Amino acid sequence: MSVKKLIGLIRKADKAYKLIDENDCLEESPVESLFIGLTWPLLIPGTLIIYLFKQWINFLEKLKKDTYKQITDSIIATAKAEYGSEMKQAVKGRMVRQINDSVDRLIEKSYNDFAINKNIIEQERQEQLKAGVTTGQTAIEINKEFDEKIAEAKADFQTNLQEGMAKLVEDSKQDVINAVETSKQEQQKNSIEGDIRDHLRGFSRTIPAFLMAYGTGEITLENFDSIVPEDVFKEVTGISLEQFIFLRDGGSYIDPETGENKNFVGQLFDPIVFDDSVKEFMNKKSQLADYFSEENKEDIFDYIPPQKTNQIFTPKKVVKDMVDMLEQENPGCFDTPDKTFMDLYMKSGMYIAEIVKRLYRSSEMQRLYPDKDARLKHIFEKQVYGLAPTEIIYRIATAYILGFSTEGKIKKHNFKQIDALVYAKDGTLQAILDEAYQK
Repeated sequence: MSVKKLIGLIRKADKAYKLIDENDCLEESPVESLFIGLTWPLLIPGTLIIYLFKQWINFLEKLKKDTYKQITDSIIATAKAEYGSEMKQAVKGRMVRQINDSVDRLIEKSYNDFAINKNIIEQERQEQLKAGVTTGQTAIEINKEFDEKIAEAKADFQTNLQEGMAKLVEDSKQDVINAVETSKQEQQKNSIEGDIRDHLRGFSRTIPAFLMAYGTGEITLENFDSIVPEDVFKEVTGISLEQFIFLRDGGSYIDPETGENKNFVGQLFDPIVFDDSVKEFMNKKSQLADYFSEENKEDIFDYIPPQKTNQIFTPKKVVKDMVDMLEQENPGCFDTPDKTFMDLYMKSGMYIAEIVKRLYRSSEMQRLYPDKDARLKHIFEKQVYGLAPTEIIYRIATAYILGFSTEGKIKKHNFKQIDALVYAKDGTLQAILDEAYQK
């Protein structure tokens, strides 16, 4: 163990080992012998060294932690208040580590300088005590003189530490400002590329929704832009078809920072991965299309991420609970062929599909319509109705509700693309319904 690391131990060991005799004469302690080059390991018990070393470590660690809280937390909180969301978490974390490291170095250097100074004073004390016989000074006088020197050293230590902390705070404030401003500049750099990455992530989440609404087995990366109307594409993805083509094929653009004409190579999509993913989704859609089958524990919406638009699909369990409650409040409602059901704001179509399933399985409906196709025809033409607010939601809902009918047996149904919320707000919904269903 180095002398530097033992300095803190020495200070506490001195208190434990100093012996004052009846005449107030200071006797040399085992710890003090460290300062005059004696073989200290033989004089200090090993357990005491370990104990004091731990105490020294705990003292410095507590000082550091207290300083972190007073300085680091304050600086970061001030910067956060000024910059808000512009101060990114990564910048904050990096600056916290940098400030704390500076605090560590400052405390350790200040304390080590003080300990070395104290060490020198203690050595001089021992020499003076030994020479006291010839100088005529008593041990009390000598100790008083050197205790004052120790007190001065402590005061210098505190002053130096406070001045160092004040400078550290000012420097750190500027460092944080520089770091945040640099981060902002880096974010502004290559803004086109940044926008491209954002658009790419957003677009990738919408692909399954498009496939659910417009998908066929013939879709590829090359023809994807041709299957979706431009207004629908913009509504769902937040980017235009032109921007999608730019991401896919590349092209020239004007750099907003420099005004230069640059070329973007595109090719952000791997056509093999894209086309294989489309096929995989379409296969899964086909596998899960028959919602009458109890073997299907999943539904296709488990594979469609939530969108940034209002396309939030109600979970299957919640839908079943809703229909259970409907039946509890209206016993026998699924056994009556002239009972009608309507979803005024379809999203996934799962609510209507669950009602269709209950009607289809009803023993009374089976008695009245023993032919399966005739039963389904009656249900879709006479009993279930639904409105969807947008084209893509309409297509998604009807694709799900009618998806089981791979042979196209359901020729007529009562699902319309109408935004019921708009008409409900202005009080004209009933008139719109009458017109839509010719009543």
